[in-house]
Amino acid sequence: MNYQVALTILIGGAALGMMAILSAIVSILAIITSVDTKVTGILSALVGLALGLAVAAPVFLTIQAGYKVPRIHDITTDLQNPPNFAAILTLRTAEHNPLDRKAPANLTELQQAGYPDLGSLLIDKYPSQVFTEAVALAKARDWEIIAVSAEDGIIEATDTTLFMGFKDDIVIRVAAEADKTIVDMRSASRIGISDMGTNATRIKAFLHELNNVK
Repeated sequence: MNYQVALTILIGGAALGMMAILSAIVSILAIITSVDTKVTGILSALVGLALGLAVAAPVFLTIQAGYKVPRIHDITTDLQNPPNFAAILTLRTAEHNPLDRKAPANLTELQQAGYPDLGSLLIDKYPSQVFTEAVALAKARDWEIIAVSAEDGIIEATDTTLFMGFKDDIVIRVAAEADKTIVDMRSASRIGISDMGTNATRIKAFLHELNNVK
């Protein structure tokens, strides 16, 4: 879906939700002040209010979250040597965000300021075991697996967001680190200047779950 079209739909949905909320509030006030108050009328108005909130609330919560995070869309646990995409490149077009991490120019500083706790995961297991667990976890999350290379320790996948169906591309790198395993991850949105914090949230959730696999 085109980013501008999706944004228009998003704003339109929020506007309709607000209209439904206002309409429900007016109806409730009218019923309350009416001499001939009917329970069914109040229930209908309350249903309208609930539906309006259900439509508008997620939009406003997303916008609110977006103000709290940096306006970037490419997040990685390794800022010095981020995992590289390979198979994913064939799925991205000139209309999508570039993956050279050159924009904005202060991308590294913005990520460090916005997500200071984001970093590589060190696990006290063999790389082969961690790699297998990472593949299983990616599949369990219903990500579209694009490429898996046990030899290189690389997993590439695409996640489609539940809200608006945006596609974000993911690469996971599993490697030996002394007698342990180090896992790095990168998640980049195909469209949009800001990811509203989605990529960082995805990385943190995945690595947390991977670290707790028994």
